[in-house]
Amino acid sequence: MDFEQITYVVADGIATVTLNRPDKLNAWTDRMEREVFEAMRLAGTDDRVRVIVLTGAGRGFCAGADMNDLTVKSDEGADSLPSGPAPIFDPSSRPDFQKRYSYFPSVPKPVIAAVNGPCAGLGLVMTLYCDMRFSAPEAVYTTSFSRRGLVAEHGIGWILPTHVGLSKGLDLLLSARRVSAGEALAIGLVDRLCEPGKLMESVTEYATELATMVSPRSLRVMKRQIWNARFETLGQAIEIADVETALSLDSEDFREGVAHFIERRKPAFTGR
Repeated sequence: MDFEQITYVVADGIATVTLNRPDKLNAWTDRMEREVFEAMRLAGTDDRVRVIVLTGAGRGFCAGADMNDLTVKSDEGADSLPSGPAPIFDPSSRPDFQKRYSYFPSVPKPVIAAVNGPCAGLGLVMTLYCDMRFSAPEAVYTTSFSRRGLVAEHGIGWILPTHVGLSKGLDLLLSARRVSAGEALAIGLVDRLCEPGKLMESVTEYATELATMVSPRSLRVMKRQIWNARFETLGQAIEIADVETALSLDSEDFREGVAHFIERRKPAFTGR
């Protein structure tokens, strides 16, 4: 696929996916949806890539669905809903992670949202499905849906409270009020608030550490464990961990993890 509404760059183990409609505050379109899916597929299968960063071009991250698309959907009503099954990123993943926007947890590598500016509606949904959220101080967040006559779309009614708690999730959804980057950090909506002008520097520094110092196999397995554990009992999670531990002890990355520590050198993990 030729990318028209995103850019995709791989460097030093990091794939950077940039929403690229800056004149529209990177408002989400069906084309962008397909391109982001394809970029995640490319990054997920590329052995050069160990971490994925999702960000926006210009002064915004994503203003939500493109208003022109919303106008069409308003005219068409229920007929505007997508027909047919959503593309599946990983058929072996939980069915929960095979929906239209909930596939990020099935991407076998960490996905970090670098929120550089306004983040609303569907843009916010996408960040919540990422594994971590780094925020610029000028970023502003809003769910938007209730102010458009819509509801808690795309699973945000489930995933938002897992980050901020039930009552705060209700507050953000019912009011659709604007949340500053500082408040977003305080309530758990984002994980790190970066210094002015240093968002991508901070994200790259963290992503580079994951790309160079950590076993890709460990990242892949632990990400799956953590997301799946939301649907498991403690006992089930322990049983799965016991199986995965036995498998890790037979892996190349385990042998390299021990060797580089004893030999006091940088690791050379292969992901196997």
